[in-house]
Amino acid sequence: MATDWGSLLQNEKQLEELVRQAVDRALAEGVLLRTSQEPSSSDVVSYAPFTLFPSLVPSALLEQAYAVQMDFNLLVDAVSQNTSFLEETLASTIKKDQFTAHLFDIHKQVLKEGIAQTVFLGLNRSDYMFQHNADGSPTLKQIEINTISASFGGLTSRTPAVHRHVLSVLNKNKEATRILSNNPSKGLALGIAKAWELYGSANALVLLIAQEKERNIFDQRAIENDLLARNIHVIRRRFEDVSEKGYLDSKCRLFMDGQEISVVYFRDGYMPSQYSEQNWKARLLLERSCAVKCPDIATQLAGTKKVQQELSREGVLERLLPGQPEAVARLRATFAGLYSLDMGEEGDRAIAKALTAPGRFVLKPQREGGGNNLYGEEMVQVLEQLKDSEERASYILMEKIEPKPFSNYLLRPGSPAQVVQCISELGIFGVYVRDGQRYVMNKHVGHLLRTKAIEHADGGVAAGVAVLDNPYPV
Repeated sequence: MATDWGSLLQNEKQLEELVRQAVDRALAEGVLLRTSQEPSSSDVVSYAPFTLFPSLVPSALLEQAYAVQMDFNLLVDAVSQNTSFLEETLASTIKKDQFTAHLFDIHKQVLKEGIAQTVFLGLNRSDYMFQHNADGSPTLKQIEINTISASFGGLTSRTPAVHRHVLSVLNKNKEATRILSNNPSKGLALGIAKAWELYGSANALVLLIAQEKERNIFDQRAIENDLLARNIHVIRRRFEDVSEKGYLDSKCRLFMDGQEISVVYFRDGYMPSQYSEQNWKARLLLERSCAVKCPDIATQLAGTKKVQQELSREGVLERLLPGQPEAVARLRATFAGLYSLDMGEEGDRAIAKALTAPGRFVLKPQREGGGNNLYGEEMVQVLEQLKDSEERASYILMEKIEPKPFSNYLLRPGSPAQVVQCISELGIFGVYVRDGQRYVMNKHVGHLLRTKAIEHADGGVAAGVAVLDNPYPV
């Protein structure tokens, strides 16, 4: 089986023709982003960057990532319900990280008033890299779990057709059939639909909290369209709209423009820059309602880096998932080395380790959205500045994962196709719905493979670094 795809190309002319075919197929399939020039009007679009060929992924690691996703769903939900665990874990972080502190304040206020919602919905994505071991074997290591606005489920549902097309053009029809079918947007919509149904009001709408300038709108529309096919209507509003026109009735039901809302799906609200004073008030209003929030504020806190680091401590998984030793073993097998930077001996040791061997670690703040992590010289500078300050507690230290690079062509609008050395990151989408204490859904619903050139340490597709890809199982 030919797996060095580049060797199938005879010359530059054939490459150019193949790129044209691939790009046209991506446009035809709807693998689209709004252009950065006109992100607020949808008539100026380009294709979302992608690889010319699918990238090889060991079947065993793909299967392992799928098998552990339901455990991660249960773990995130267990953390979100464990108030004392969240409070203890985030105590040092919220002293110095204003954003996490603000989220935590809302969490405390809602707990004090009593949580109005009874149905809980999680749409997560757990991201991994393949650690290249000394003996040459790859292992699956988790980078992070995204509990808010886990994106690209829509666009990645449309990329398998593109790579099948590319391989078919090269007369590799048997290989084309090996590219896995993948439809996360349908699975994510299924979770929202189940929450909508359990809320129990046939005329209620789904409210999607959107950014005003959203380049990745077609990714979101895929989920909206799947819901509409089930006769569930979605309205898109900004936080500002919620503070102007949203209100709660005496039963804590949420109304927007006079219409009842059953589910609030956040595609905004994961970064400090997305909140003004008005937006924080809107977020509190949404949290106080009985509408199903995806995520509710506790689940967003469960996705912080500090929680991820704490989960890797001995005995913590056992405490959160009692009587589930198999799940604990599956989860622990994916953990990379994670270290606390809290004030004290343990944090001092971690900093000393990182300063001695900076190439082996990455410094992570409590942020989502890609492009926030610090490496190498930059990490050393920040640690030198912070080592005697309590502010260091707003970061965690993680062992740097070293995947084995491979060759592929990265296709971007306006750039020539060149073969580069790449690494990939695999994401698995998970969906769970809990009604009171009863799980009515817990499943994995698809994958996302993103590939980037090795010179880029950090950043995803939306950040303009990684490109969309498909796993070719080997």
